[in-house]
Amino acid sequence: MSLTLYFLRHGQTECSRNNSFCGSIDSELTLEGLEMAKGFAAAYSSTPWTAIFCSPMQRTVETAKPLYQTIGMEPELRDGLKEINYGQWEGKTPEVISREYHDDYIRWSADPAWNAPTGGEMAVTIAYRAMQVIEEIKQNYSSGNVLVVSHKATIRIILSNLLGIDVGRFRFRLGCPVGSVSIVEFTSHGPLLKALADRTHLDERLRNLPGT
Repeated sequence: MSLTLYFLRHGQTECSRNNSFCGSIDSELTLEGLEMAKGFAAAYSSTPWTAIFCSPMQRTVETAKPLYQTIGMEPELRDGLKEINYGQWEGKTPEVISREYHDDYIRWSADPAWNAPTGGEMAVTIAYRAMQVIEEIKQNYSSGNVLVVSHKATIRIILSNLLGIDVGRFRFRLGCPVGSVSIVEFTSHGPLLKALADRTHLDERLRNLPGT
């Protein structure tokens, strides 16, 4: 049996609903976000889980909670799985940022790998810290199903790193809507993407909510 990682993005928050940048802001889930968490737990509680790794932010822990309470498995919290720190852009929409931090926003949009949001983190920094967690998982678990509950940018950066995609293109190559699951199996040939941004575990109403 091989090692399979399930990357779950947290459920809806006010920031995701309003399409504003939320990295270090410790936002909680909306009522719909809590429904997404319950929907995931209902669909995946029968999966034989080996471990759960989770960003310590409130929105990720709340997303993991229905599952880990159902199966009786405490999550391993790791700072490396936190979202990118957006610095002075936190809580602002792209339209506001483009106006107030125009040059920084243009540079970041062109190549977020080596350009940070004003006062924030570069994607290469997130790749370094997040991949340390992935390496920890690989060293400790040679097989089984491991759930990784994290954030939009962080998950896309991890997937880019695993799949050989330029990290600077993570925003334009991979989708990761709220409540979605991406699955990577580690085979003898390396990481194999089995599912990307899947939300079939959510009902149609939740899948069609506005926001990112």
